[in-house]
This record gives sequence, structure tokens and C-alpha cells, in this order.
Amino acid sequence: MALRNIREMGDDILNKKCKPVKEVNERTLDLIDDMFETMYEANGVGLAAPQVGILKRIVVIDTTGEDPIVLINPVILETSGEQTGQEGCLSVPGKYGIVTRPNYVRCKCLNENFEETIIEGEELLARAICHEIAHLDGELYVDRIEGELMDNAQLEKYLEEMEANEA
Repeated sequence: MALRNIREMGDDILNKKCKPVKEVNERTLDLIDDMFETMYEANGVGLAAPQVGILKRIVVIDTTGEDPIVLINPVILETSGEQTGQEGCLSVPGKYGIVTRPNYVRCKCLNENFEETIIEGEELLARAICHEIAHLDGELYVDRIEGELMDNAQLEKYLEEMEANEA
């Protein structure tokens, strides 16, 4: 396994559509291992292949630190509800925005054994699935934010104001 460089906003590869994976071979498995290692090292919950410079439809997600998920050629089948909350991205370091996403997602994909599977997620997992699949289509969350892109201090102030308004 090896750490990969995470591409940052402004890198053209992040705005390109990824190609479907036609087979899982040793190189694919090595990429998946590298993506997990890179994601964990960067304290992320998800990482898409274009974020490490590879235009393949591969995503890794682990929202709990105990349940790694691989999505190859993912397709969202169903969504419901909505959630609005803070979102960040390893390709946009130190910045956050408020984004509305589905609260529930059902996704068809292939796993690392190239077997078709269905992944369902709610709340953070649903957000992560949508966020990472968007990367595969060349989209960044900054294109969907409500309001402005914020740094840590701005986000904390915003969250405090939201909490005060709810009280």
C-alpha cells in the first residue's frame, strides 16, 4: 500500500468524467488499498479515484472507521428525504460549505470482487455516497453550496448562530 497525492480544487482532473471499470485486477486492488490508506491518513470519510488522479469509477467510504465500503461503477437507484448540513472535501482542504443532499440513498455497484451489490445509507453515509459519486462525474461540492465557502472559524460561527436560532 502507498499514500497517493490528493488532487486539489483547480486541478483539471477533478472536473472530468470517469470511465467505468471493466475488470478488477491486481492494479485495481492496489489502487483501492492505496485509496483507503490515503483517505485514513487524511482523516476523510470518503475518497474517489479522480481525487488521486485516476479517472476510474471507484469510490471508497468509511464513515465509522470500522466499516470500509468499496463502490465500483456506482449508480444511484433511489433517494428520499433531505438533509442540509456542513460538508467538506479532501480536495478542498480547510474549507466547508452548507449543502443539501438526500437523507437516504440506495445505490447499485460492484464490490472489490466485481460482484454486484446494493448499498443503502442514511444521514452521513447517504451524504458521503452522493458526494463521492459526484466526483466521478467531475462535480465538486463547492458547486452545490448554499451561501459561501467557509474556513474553520467561519463554520464554527455559522454553527453557533444556527444553534442559537434553534433555541
